[in-house]
Order: sequence, then C-alpha cells, then structure tokens
Amino acid sequence: MAYEVDFLGVGEASKSGDAIAIRFGNLEGSRDEQTVVVIDGGFTKDGEAMVEHIKKHYQTETVDLVISTHPDQDHINGLFPIIEGLTVKTLWIHKIWDEPYGLSDLFDDGRVTDKSIGERLKESLESAYKLVKLAESKGITIQQPFTGLSYGNVKVLGPTEDYYKTLITQLDGMPSAKSDASSFLSEAMVGLEALVKKALSWVFPTWGEDKLDDDDTTSAKNNTSVITQIIVDGKRLIFTGDAGITSLNAAADQIEQCGSGANMAFIQVPHHGSKRNVGPSVLNRLLGEPVNEGTVRNITAIASTAKDGEPKHAHKAVLNAFTHRGVKVLSTRGNGICHVSGIKLRDGWGSLEAEPYHYQYQDES
Repeated sequence: MAYEVDFLGVGEASKSGDAIAIRFGNLEGSRDEQTVVVIDGGFTKDGEAMVEHIKKHYQTETVDLVISTHPDQDHINGLFPIIEGLTVKTLWIHKIWDEPYGLSDLFDDGRVTDKSIGERLKESLESAYKLVKLAESKGITIQQPFTGLSYGNVKVLGPTEDYYKTLITQLDGMPSAKSDASSFLSEAMVGLEALVKKALSWVFPTWGEDKLDDDDTTSAKNNTSVITQIIVDGKRLIFTGDAGITSLNAAADQIEQCGSGANMAFIQVPHHGSKRNVGPSVLNRLLGEPVNEGTVRNITAIASTAKDGEPKHAHKAVLNAFTHRGVKVLSTRGNGICHVSGIKLRDGWGSLEAEPYHYQYQDES
C-alpha cells in the first residue's frame, strides 16, 4: 500500500491553520481500493481549495472520513465547504452537548443542570454545533472521536471521554468549576502573561540542546484536539491538531500499547510549531532521544504555518527539537506540501530540503 499526505498552504499573513488531506491504499488502482481522509479544513477559503484539490489530485468527489480536531476557526471553518462540496461518508467531531449527563457535577453552582451545561456548550462550541447540524441534514454518519474509535486503518489515540470532560470546565462561557483558587490564579496568570508583549533577545543553542520545557501551557480547547493514527504498510502516521503535552503523552501511552509493530514514519508538528505544545520528555517518547549531528531517522514531520507566522509559528526551538532527534522537519510557510510513500511524487512537485538546524534565533526574553 501507498499513501499521500497533503498539507494545504493555510495562512497568507500571520494566521496559521490546518487543512490536511490523506489518501492511502492501492493508489494506482480503483477508488474502492483507496481511503480518503480529511483532517481539518483551515479557514473557509482553504476548505474551498481542499474541494478542488481532492477532485483534481485524488480524482474523486467522495471523502470516506472527515475529522474535526477541535472547533477553532483555523481548523473547522473550512469543513463547511468540504461537506457542502463533496460527498462525505463519516464525520468525526465532538458533540458533548448531546449527552451532558453528569457534567453539572463538575461545577460549583448547585443551580447548574446537565441541560443548562449542554446549552452553554452549544454556544461555546458554536461552530462545531453548526457543522453537526449541516452534516445531519446531509445524512452523514457522525461519531464522537474518543480514544479507541477506529475507521479501518484510522484510529483515535486521544482524548479519552473522561479527559475531555475535565477540559469542558475551562472552555469559554462555562461556570466556575469545582477546583481550588490557586488553579484559577494560575490560569489567570497564564492569560495575563500572554497579553504582555515581551522583548526579543538572541538565543544561541548548541546541537541537542532543547530550549523547551515539559510544562503544558496550551489552552483547554487545544487539548481537546483529536489525535489520530493511521497505519499503512507498517508505517505509523500521527496527526496531532493543536494538542498539548498532556494529550500527547496520553497518545504516546496508546502507541506504546499498540501491538502492530508499525514504525513511526510521519508526525504533524502540533499547533503549527508553537513552543507551548511540546517538551523534551514527550518528544523523546514519540520520536526517540536526540541523536548525534548528521544522524537521521526515517521520520518526516510537517508544521502547518502561515506565510508570516514566525517567530511563533513555527518556533525555531520546536523545529530544532525535531531536527536533533533525527527527524526531517518541514514548515509550510503558507505553501502546500505533499508527503508520499510507495508512490512517485506528482508531476510538477519537487522534493524539499529538511529544515536546517537553527544555531541562532530571536525569542521572547
């Protein structure tokens, strides 16, 4: 079997996003010997571009599986034109408002009910709610992508339903959760810190030195991201959305328990290469320990980044961390990238050089 992974170029300015198409199976055979998957659709115009991309390069108007990792605009808005413009068989999307049983127990206010929490979730996750309604109107099969759900070679590594529910308390529009005051103060400080514009200073890393930490400082909504595994011909492909360290570690648990014997061949760099989403420990689990300079592993990683996304997307410390673990890491920078295995690259598409190791870059001080 062969596969193609297409990262469409999302973000003409500084706003990054994800719009990913995957095709695997007998790619030189008939359509029924292939599986087509879409993971996120970027912004609306990216979804429109995805429709044309699949028609042109995959020679089909049918998508077997669409996965909405989480309802941020740069991931979900493009799924509307995809569902409108193509025949979609199955949609994976979280719609926890449909079964809010027991969620009221997570909150301090005794007047809160499961029903009222369900209504608040429809508002907080409005884009997801609207996408579900659109899919329902077209008779598309809808499933909630919690750990263990599978579609042929495609499997959800995270989040679990229990972990997802703990994150609900931190979403916009939710009442105060049952938690101690210090955690709320910590959340507030993270939010305040994000508002402060920091000065830039030069960083001069040496090979193998991670300028990252193991603290998970990404948002709750990002940690609800669906982490997906696809295994093709003994090769493991991992798609991470905007997941943070906590979610990635849980996914690593699933990978370590997997009995397929598949080797890591491809991984999406989480959250467009944000420094807040990965750390040394989880990267060691997913990719392996740092290697000597010049040593490479047969792993490709792609960060979906806007044309002018730097220095945040992709952060040089993140690119370096992948590079000195022997990974060929690429950044889209607003351009499309096609990664293939078992089939020739399309006519007119050329090979890309790996991201160089960045021995100096500017970072917030």
